[in-house]
Amino acid sequence: MDGGDVSTGTVQRIMEGRQVTELARIDPDPFYIFNFPGSMEVAALFRPEVKYSGGLVREFAMPVNMFFCDESANLVFFLGKEPNLRWQEFADCIFAVCKQVRVRRIIFIGSFGGTVPHTREPRMYASVSHQKLKPILAEAGFRFSDYHGPASFATLLLVQCARHGMEMLSLVAEIPGYLQGTNPLSIEAVTRRLARILNIPVDLDALRRASNEWEVQVSQAVEQDSELAETVRKLEEQYDDELIRKEQ
Repeated sequence: MDGGDVSTGTVQRIMEGRQVTELARIDPDPFYIFNFPGSMEVAALFRPEVKYSGGLVREFAMPVNMFFCDESANLVFFLGKEPNLRWQEFADCIFAVCKQVRVRRIIFIGSFGGTVPHTREPRMYASVSHQKLKPILAEAGFRFSDYHGPASFATLLLVQCARHGMEMLSLVAEIPGYLQGTNPLSIEAVTRRLARILNIPVDLDALRRASNEWEVQVSQAVEQDSELAETVRKLEEQYDDELIRKEQ
């Protein structure tokens, strides 16, 4: 659930400027499908990335699942990729690290493509492991999810964390479904709220500048496609009407 790089982008932004050290890694080999029978177009979705230059391999990227810690702030960070296989074993790895360093609360950051226009902040949805956590998120402007459908790996963690003696918040941003690539506006919006929940200072100036530049560039590109521009205007009207109804 990393549309617009919102999940990894938010975690990386919170990590910036901190004295973090690598804590642990999860070996990717048992958890991912690296080849899939069928056409190359399908198989390519699963294979590791490689970069050649002058006949030499310059980069070879397997999935990476890494834990980092900032002892001074009492924070542990995890950057990884949802496993294709052995979900329970992968979850057990995460819980094992959490127990070793006495993590009390897990916060998952995710995103999905929806009907939010790029000129507006993402809609923010939340799920919690314990009822007592809901006021924290209501104050930060999150809606509570009524989703029905296929579950993510994060949901497995949410279901199981209580029996491991931990709490969990799942924070998911709805971002523009008609765009691809990094979405700095949504990263900034989620980072701001996460910093508030964690009660830590985060310098958002660079992200705000990137958000403004990104919005201008996307708006210029959208206006060159009359059909898409009309779709965006309708999404803006729906978004604004919804806000008005909530305030009434």
